[in-house]
Amino acid sequence: MGEPAAEHLRIRLGALHRALRTAVERQARIAARLTRPDLTPYCVTDEQVGVLLDEVHGLTEAMTGPRTPQHPEPESEQLLRRRVSAAGATLPLDALATRFGLTRADQDALLLVAAPELDRGYERIYAYIVDNLNRRLPSVELLVTVGALGTAGTAGAGDTAGAGDTDGAGSAAARLALRRTLGPTGPLRRYGLLRAHGEAAIELSQELLLGPGVLEFLLGWTGDVGLLGHDPGEVAEPDPRVRAPHLSSDRLVRLGRALGAGDIDLAGLWGSPPDGQLDAVQALARAAGAPLRQLTADPWTDLRTAAALGAVLWIPTDDLHGGPPDGQHGQHGQYGQHAELVSAALLHSRVPVCLTGLRPWRPAGLLASRAYAELTVPVPALTDRRAMWSSALPALEGPLLEDLATRYRMSGGELRAVAAVAGAGARLAGNGRPEPVSRHVEPAIATVTRGRSGSGVQALVPRRTVEDLVLPEAQLNQILEIASACRAWPRIAETWGFARRTAHGGVKALFTGEPGTGKTMSAEIVTGMLGLELLKVDLAQVVSKWVGETEKNMEAAFRQAEESQAVLLFDEADSLFGKRGEVKHGTDRYANLEIGYLLQRLEASDGLVILTSNLKDNIDPAFTRRFHFVVHFPRPTAPERRRLWRLAFPPEAPLAPDVDLDVLARLDMTGAGIAAAARTAALAAADTDSATIGMRHVVQGVARQFQREARLLRPAELGPHAHLLDDMSQG
Repeated sequence: MGEPAAEHLRIRLGALHRALRTAVERQARIAARLTRPDLTPYCVTDEQVGVLLDEVHGLTEAMTGPRTPQHPEPESEQLLRRRVSAAGATLPLDALATRFGLTRADQDALLLVAAPELDRGYERIYAYIVDNLNRRLPSVELLVTVGALGTAGTAGAGDTAGAGDTDGAGSAAARLALRRTLGPTGPLRRYGLLRAHGEAAIELSQELLLGPGVLEFLLGWTGDVGLLGHDPGEVAEPDPRVRAPHLSSDRLVRLGRALGAGDIDLAGLWGSPPDGQLDAVQALARAAGAPLRQLTADPWTDLRTAAALGAVLWIPTDDLHGGPPDGQHGQHGQYGQHAELVSAALLHSRVPVCLTGLRPWRPAGLLASRAYAELTVPVPALTDRRAMWSSALPALEGPLLEDLATRYRMSGGELRAVAAVAGAGARLAGNGRPEPVSRHVEPAIATVTRGRSGSGVQALVPRRTVEDLVLPEAQLNQILEIASACRAWPRIAETWGFARRTAHGGVKALFTGEPGTGKTMSAEIVTGMLGLELLKVDLAQVVSKWVGETEKNMEAAFRQAEESQAVLLFDEADSLFGKRGEVKHGTDRYANLEIGYLLQRLEASDGLVILTSNLKDNIDPAFTRRFHFVVHFPRPTAPERRRLWRLAFPPEAPLAPDVDLDVLARLDMTGAGIAAAARTAALAAADTDSATIGMRHVVQGVARQFQREARLLRPAELGPHAHLLDDMSQG
């Protein structure tokens, strides 16, 4: 691509040289009336600029080397473009124009800024045209002057200063149009293809340089146009194939049309989680018939850019409600200052703005000064989710489509990501012939939704299955019933209408029992049966001594679980969900407020939330009433302990024949204790270079576990193996 690219630049720069000569001739006529002989040593003379023009033109003519029969000079730019297109390529300048929407005038301005990178002679020509030897870099004034001349054509040779110069400089309308496109909101500077150099007192004298990588791309040395420019405020239109039907409601369309017509200038879309807000605001902008931009760093600059482009400005407000309490993280000044800055900018503007958030942000002064209307965005129903899944992955059908729509509430962006990842996986696994994409949907969902970090929450991928769970039949059936209820709940809630009759969403389960009886493992197994991720809340990080901080951390945990389509686990939640007590101190009142908030948030969650507790009586009865399932995990009986001992040793473990599982099953131990004793036995065998894990190693592991639990292991409990305990104590 290097030679065609250089040839294209030669053709285009040749045309610009004619505009430069016209600008030089015009400036010469003006200078002839003003020049003083004693100042010529300090400026570029007419003769010098003529020589410079000849030199730079000779340079560009020689850019591609001498013409040969194999590479004849093309008759026109169109001929070159057809030749390159026939080879399956695109000229770099054309690629830039397509990617960033550049007009012919934009392209000419870009080339004029690039020219000094090819030959320093352009600098003195530019200085001559703007009549200032200290301004050798291309400036807005230079680009406007040369661009307008290139548009209007050259002036007649007989023109003199005055009316003829005005005509020769191009029409005022053409100059103003160029001023606008070369300003900060024009595509060249907005995308970073051109960048301002230094500070200028007025915009006309602002000097400009190429953005990083632009020259190399124009010359055909690099080929990725996506690396050249970026407008941080631009919101790209998504793939129209995955649009949520619930976002085409009459109310949202009417709100968007009112925003586009100017009947309102501030709209609020509330209730969507962050992942779904983009789809909602894009639907509003489509109804308004306007492009969409988002808030970046400076709301004043963003508003000016949106006004210049006739766009709707999108401001997510979830981070504008406040920050940590005083005394932490700089006394949360940065949060309040940012909200005040955004509010102040909106007060002084009538640019159409859309606010989005999980909960409303409504400063009273802002609502009083603007024409405001709002809408609570509905949650996509099962039929909507089914349509979204079908449009994202048309190959899905039947039970699989129904199951995915039932289990996962994904935004349009997440569905597009799942479709892309699943498609790539199918192509990769097919080895030249793609596999059915349905085989790769579940792994793609895991890739898109899992592993999202968050303070106070640990993400766990379930590894154990129901075969690893040893419970009495009644409790085992309850665990299986929880998984079935989670699959059925969306259909019951939406298709059968139960969601309208109850404020309780999702499925809530409480697991009680002594430590080590299988509560956490059961939560992991249920999560694995649902094909989801398990988010375990770290209560040490969630519970805070600062007033209001615990609620904020809890909200972040619930939101992360909902956005990740994950199961939320509060392990050993006695301290967090304890009984409310009598208010005797100020801290008691705040503790009761925390419990009240958690009760409300537990009800509102649409996912599966599991709490475990060592002591059921410690849980506030108000919480207990809100659980759909309460499962008590007893200590295992002898038959269950025998099975636990068998499961504790993997099939690959070299277990000696003398290991007596019947005797071990008589020991009163929990599943966690048995697993820990088995690991200790394996370590003891490996430490002594034993080829097998014998009964003496297992007895050693059991004894160590009893010590950890502050219990006494009596020799009689080991029956015929009691001497192994004596041998260990003597050793």
